[in-house]
Amino acid sequence: MPSASALSPADELLTLRDLVRYAVTRFSQARLTYGHGTTTALDEAAFMMLEGLSLPVDELGPWLDARLTRPERERLIGLIEARIATRKPAPYLVGRAYIQGVPFRVDERVIVPRSYLGEMMMTGALTQDGAGPIPEPFEVTRVLDLCTGSGCLAILAAMAYPNAAVDAVDLSKDALEVARLNVADHEMEDRVHLVAGDLFKPLAGRRYDLIIANPPYVAQAEVNAFPAEYRAEPVMAHLGGADGLDIVRRILATAGDHLTPEGGLLCEIGTGRDILEAEFDLPFLWLDSAESEGEVFWLSAADLAGE
Repeated sequence: MPSASALSPADELLTLRDLVRYAVTRFSQARLTYGHGTTTALDEAAFMMLEGLSLPVDELGPWLDARLTRPERERLIGLIEARIATRKPAPYLVGRAYIQGVPFRVDERVIVPRSYLGEMMMTGALTQDGAGPIPEPFEVTRVLDLCTGSGCLAILAAMAYPNAAVDAVDLSKDALEVARLNVADHEMEDRVHLVAGDLFKPLAGRRYDLIIANPPYVAQAEVNAFPAEYRAEPVMAHLGGADGLDIVRRILATAGDHLTPEGGLLCEIGTGRDILEAEFDLPFLWLDSAESEGEVFWLSAADLAGE
């Protein structure tokens, strides 16, 4: 019988409950940083363990006392140790992230998706019946997703607006390769069209009922101070210039030329509300989500035209 010192965690941690408890302890001791879909050591552990076992990630309880095979235990312990050693966000280690329960492939070529816009579109909070600003879903026929990254918001837009064709633009060809995989996974090839280019430049005057944008909006000083987990993501997906709003300004300058008369722009900007309101004489409508306040704005085509 091996001595206690020779035992590995896989010898003693037999159930999912054991592995989750072990992960929480290890993560807390390592003082990891969260924010890529989870906010606590427990949530991070639960996500990694469930995804690592190909189990539904929305409910831990039914599986807690399930005994795991040794290969399963070794795999999960490997994920725990990799999370600590690499400081990479958990979705990179398991290759998947979720928005509103919808799965998306992710790797280091794209930012880990966590936009508030997904919640807003999928919960119907933006429609007129929900006291929101945009037309009913079936009335939206053309959508543009700027800075699409993994393609997650473009795909969610196609789900939320069933009559819409969606153009999804990104400057990063690497990101578009990941987006292409996600579009195929969700069988959206006929509805989501990926476009390489810089914002509106490749769109040749096309107009849309809805433009959604989750552009890079982090200020340079904040990027410089990122913890390791955030440094693992592509810097171009975060950096928005000295105050974070360079790309937002470019979008505001041109979006009106690409909207139908009844259309509008939905844009996530982080914490730059005061800067935008001081700089632009526009009637920003600030929208809240379950986890954000004043970080997303809506402007109609008429607003942008000064009507």
